Amino acid sequence: MADIEALRAQMKKLSARAVKAKMDLHDLSEDLPQGWGSIPDVAARAHEAYAQLEALRSELRVLEEKGA
Repeated sequence: MADIEALRAQMKKLSARAVKAKMDLHDLSEDLPQGWGSIPDVAARAHEAYAQLEALRSELRVLEEKGA
């Protein structure tokens, strides 16, 4: 049970980071064409954050199914 709670806490932090990355990408898109050179970096941060979040969600599902 402690593993599940630790994973949920980690997911909460990562979710906040993912939302921040999404908003950075959104803000960048609104300012185009200014800042167009930073598109790959901002998009990569958003992609990485959401990929990690999805991996944690999958891990949490597995742990919850084992506990159920």
